[in-house]
Amino acid sequence: MFEEISKVILLSDMDGTLLDSKKNIGEADREAIRRFTALGGKFSVATGRTIQSFRQYADILELKSPVIMYNGAAIYDYTSEKLLFTSPLPESARETAREILAEMPEAGGEVLRPEGTYIFRDNDYEQLHTKICGIVPEYADLDDIPSGNWLKVLFAMSPENIPLIELLVRKKGYDTVDFVRSAEIFFEMMPPGVSKGSALTQYRSLEGMEGYTFVSVGDFDNDTEMIKAADLGACPANAEASVKKAADLVLTRTNDEGAVAELIDRIITLCGKS
Repeated sequence: MFEEISKVILLSDMDGTLLDSKKNIGEADREAIRRFTALGGKFSVATGRTIQSFRQYADILELKSPVIMYNGAAIYDYTSEKLLFTSPLPESARETAREILAEMPEAGGEVLRPEGTYIFRDNDYEQLHTKICGIVPEYADLDDIPSGNWLKVLFAMSPENIPLIELLVRKKGYDTVDFVRSAEIFFEMMPPGVSKGSALTQYRSLEGMEGYTFVSVGDFDNDTEMIKAADLGACPANAEASVKKAADLVLTRTNDEGAVAELIDRIITLCGKS
């Protein structure tokens, strides 16, 4: 499985994994990524971010491989500036979002499409999200957001309200969409069956990726399926308990201590390059 480092690709989550608590990429991780790619390995990212909000990191990391985006609803190649894969929400997502808003008036909400982000209900947590992501969203009523290519709907609210929205969608029993908690303040509506894990499976079928060994690393609920789908799934020491349970490898370092660098060292050793 790890015979040739040139046939290994590492897909890393961003927040809580590659990014430290200040939303920076530590020098230890940067150096390890440079060393890994210099030896022939491939490095990329699996993120909930949009094409626009991730671009700064794509430039910093000098990514040559496609990126899993929107928590698995798309794969984008920054080298060719092309979407290689999308799995959008059904048209019924608009009505589902409307029903959730009626029950959760304190929730903020946004629709993410390939061309940008549309905020249909603003609140403090939405403003925090746009600040973290460094994006300039459009503000629109839910009914006025263009149809088609809805890659996900994100609801933003206080941490104590997340269990309430989880309970709500379970009671509603929606069967045309899926939901995932992506942070302490974010709850996302996803296309059915779509996750970072399903996108990893799609990634294997991309041209030139035949026969690759896939390694993934992440820390939160929305990373679990990707960790399970990888040939080697890892998580940092700060990962949630459920994620640690799903992982093949629980690293000793946190995202503030260079967990990705630790994983890269393990990969290099497995490939006999240490």
